Amino acid sequence: MKSVPLLLMLLAPAIAFATDKPNIVFMLSDDQGWGGLSVAMHPGVAASKSEIFHTPNLEKLAAQGMRFSAAYAPASVCSPTRISLQTGKSPAQLHWTKAAPAESGHKLLEPRLVKNISDSEITIAELLRTAGYATAHYGKWHIGGGGPEKHGYDESDGDTGNEHAYQYGDPNPVDIFGMAERTAAFMEKNKKAGKPFFIQLSWNALHAGDNALNATKAKYTHLVRGENTKQAATAAITEDLDTGVGRVMDAIGRLGLADNTYVIYMSDNGAGGGRKSGLNGGKGSVWEGGIRVPMIVRGPGIKPNSWCHARVVGYDLFPTFCEWAGIATSRLPKGIEGGSIAGLMKNDGQGEVRRPREELVFHFPHYQSDDGPHSAILLGHLKLIHFYEDNRLALYDLTDDIGEQRDLSKRMPAETRQLSDRLQAYLAAVDAQFPTVNPDYDPNAPTQPAKGGKGGKGGKNEMKKMKKQK
Repeated sequence: MKSVPLLLMLLAPAIAFATDKPNIVFMLSDDQGWGGLSVAMHPGVAASKSEIFHTPNLEKLAAQGMRFSAAYAPASVCSPTRISLQTGKSPAQLHWTKAAPAESGHKLLEPRLVKNISDSEITIAELLRTAGYATAHYGKWHIGGGGPEKHGYDESDGDTGNEHAYQYGDPNPVDIFGMAERTAAFMEKNKKAGKPFFIQLSWNALHAGDNALNATKAKYTHLVRGENTKQAATAAITEDLDTGVGRVMDAIGRLGLADNTYVIYMSDNGAGGGRKSGLNGGKGSVWEGGIRVPMIVRGPGIKPNSWCHARVVGYDLFPTFCEWAGIATSRLPKGIEGGSIAGLMKNDGQGEVRRPREELVFHFPHYQSDDGPHSAILLGHLKLIHFYEDNRLALYDLTDDIGEQRDLSKRMPAETRQLSDRLQAYLAAVDAQFPTVNPDYDPNAPTQPAKGGKGGKGGKNEMKKMKKQK
């Protein structure tokens, strides 16, 4: 139950509901890397565009809107990004920095995590409702707390996780087309009611690639050869997802809503499975490949086929949506870490994002990749990574080393020390959790990998168990 002060805030009078408030449709893909579209995410990086995946509808969206070449997910894994997007706070502050269960047998012990969104958190949906918006969340919720309808959403698919994806195959792969249909119906209903709407489509794709349309799978089995054969299923579900995006865009046009609707498309984290995009690392790491993601925005006042090269992060969307809805910054919840990027979009991608802190921090005090627990801080063109097992520091200049291949920490000791100090100061300020020494560590004993489940990679295994039980 919401606390009394929180309820008073949510019930406080908002500005007069205006009929011309823009609609907001936010589409979040799953495990789609920076180079996972057939449209480039950076004009100077060839690998930021896939030669295997085919996404014509996202090509069209990019031509109609703005691409963000330096967009970051709040985390390199699923659930932490999702709770960050709902609250406008970093995963480090929220104490939810990993999706999968902890691994054991390592030199360090992973911290205990929050596993349900708290009733005390004010979500973007709750705030937008105070401004007169109808709200809906379709697809993967993955942050518990009783599901979306307990946290400000008028309609939802419930408290779903990875297992949801594997229940749907041809002709509705991973429920992509079902989600698009529910979105179209919600838009039409609220257009008739004269009410602005906020919809988040949390696609389960790219999970469950084998559940893609049979025709799409056959197409890529034929097209994808050689060392890329393993990517055929991913390519198929990527195209099916793009088809779903196209159906949502077609519905917006058919309903005459395009001129007053913002459409945002991004991924929850970088790619898994070794898919390359000219970046180092991937899902479960704070290298660029784990956190830099595709992002495209179309809407009123946004110049078609434009670029923004400023660094933006997923939790910037919370204050951005509020600005679009006419919600005063004084009404934003305490602890918000993002800054509105609405100004960037009005000004052809130029300008700065004003956040409470200048730096961006990505905190992963866990084992999932080969790097062990580690954190990163970005400030200007420099990025520092701190590896906790041996307290090693690595420094990179992303201006000319986006692939993070040249460690400058020895050549730039002053900058390395400064960024390290800022990283630790930030983590202390948000009361971040850290790994601790494992008193029972045996370097000769094998480590125990995490067992999958609703919160991690185990959705497919869980679905297999469910089928066996039937």
